[in-house]
Amino acid sequence: MPQRILVVDDEPAVVELLVYNLRKAHFEVLTAGDGRQALRLAQESRPDLIVLDLMLPEVDGLDICRELRRTSQTPIIMLTARGEEGDRVVGLELGADDYLCKPFSVRELLARIKAVLRRAPVQEAQAEVMPSTWLAGPGGLRLNIERREAFIQTVPLELSRLEFDLLHLFLSHAGWVLSREQLLSQVWGYDYPGDDRAVDSVIKRLRAKLRAVEPQADGIVAVRGVGYKFKRNDE
Repeated sequence: MPQRILVVDDEPAVVELLVYNLRKAHFEVLTAGDGRQALRLAQESRPDLIVLDLMLPEVDGLDICRELRRTSQTPIIMLTARGEEGDRVVGLELGADDYLCKPFSVRELLARIKAVLRRAPVQEAQAEVMPSTWLAGPGGLRLNIERREAFIQTVPLELSRLEFDLLHLFLSHAGWVLSREQLLSQVWGYDYPGDDRAVDSVIKRLRAKLRAVEPQADGIVAVRGVGYKFKRNDE
């Protein structure tokens, strides 16, 4: 079955360009021209990924992202003419997986879509037959790698794909200092052309989720001028 992409944009020329190239790349494509239609299709059609414009009639892209993240972890790539740093940071903090500014390269967008989809979790049917592998951290933090589940003691954590992958990388390299460039390469999965605030935004969101359940579970430490590390249990 081809993977399904929902394109949300109110510019007919952009929609036509994306539909043509995504179908050529063997994706199934759905389109929405306003925010309300986008929310309905996202809930009814369960796309594998959403390409989302920010400036939309009815409901804007940031509100769509905020609403979807209440019930879904469907990957979202924001495609927008609003390239200001503040807009990008807000989008990432709301749970977007990536962003691309207009005008854009179709080839680059396709590369980003494929990279985000590669990070998608293993399907549940596959996970059932795979042995569980756990990683443990402070404060009762536990990750089931195959099932992509995270807990603090018995409390499940609702993590986005980027948040889970970052936490997995940190726990498996506890005590190591990882630069932002290394985090982008390992978690985003390609040579990310944007600034490294993408890393800071996702880490800020991840730390808030950990601390909301158990402050001791947050072992992430900023290393000035370099990047981040996750404290070992003996630190």
